[in-house]
Amino acid sequence: MFWQTSRRKLPLEKTLVMAILNVTPDSFSDGSEFLSVDDAVKQAGKLINEGADILDIGGESTRPGSERVSANEEIIRVVPLIEAITERFDIPVSIDTSKAEVAKAAVDSGVEIINDISGLRFDQKVGEVAAHNNTGLVLMHSRGTFETMHSQEPIDDIFEEVSDFFRASIKDALSFGVDPANIVLDVGIGFSKTFEQNLELLAKLDKLITEFPLFPFLVGTSRKSFIGKILGGVPADKRLSGSLASVVIAVLNGAHILRVHDVKEMVEAVKVVGAIKEQL
Repeated sequence: MFWQTSRRKLPLEKTLVMAILNVTPDSFSDGSEFLSVDDAVKQAGKLINEGADILDIGGESTRPGSERVSANEEIIRVVPLIEAITERFDIPVSIDTSKAEVAKAAVDSGVEIINDISGLRFDQKVGEVAAHNNTGLVLMHSRGTFETMHSQEPIDDIFEEVSDFFRASIKDALSFGVDPANIVLDVGIGFSKTFEQNLELLAKLDKLITEFPLFPFLVGTSRKSFIGKILGGVPADKRLSGSLASVVIAVLNGAHILRVHDVKEMVEAVKVVGAIKEQL
């Protein structure tokens, strides 16, 4: 299996690590840390040296309670960094956005993957941008609007809900002309789900992967609130051990890509889990 982006095929024999690099003032874990291009580029170099396979650039926070920013503001935040990174480093760069205008500007600046938390629900023209440019496309499960996606009433059967969502999102993507080889699915841990449902999706991830065998799966658990709850309410920057435990389970259950903050530790964990899996 591989993941086709606009510039390369990414082999998936080993689990890939997608490093989070936010240029936002209000992200839940690393907001305001890398607002200048120079600081963000230095951080990008550090993440690459630690073993990141992909850099995921975000210009709009999706934490609970966050407010939407305009497409223009998002472009101002991300494009200079994308240009600087793609000039200096040969690494796949992803844009974390659900706006077609931002996606197009990012692709024009060197991005080869679009990571859409709405699975094409917020702006279906993201699918057109992905298809026209042959970019990788992450379709993440979520419910509700940008403003309400963290306050949705619980769904009784989360597996049926996520499966139905994926079928609809894949159908939409294909209707725009997106190549199936470009598509990656993300169960959306922490979005529109109860505490128990987040745990259940991780514990039984292999069930969903079996249902969609043609598509790689991305999992993003890094520093999320369900980990903080298990660990007694610790803040986001104290959730490394819990994040490690969650990614180990995700990899054992078949995850192909991990979206993470703590790259060095996660890369090392993936190597150990991979070595053990070879003996199963």
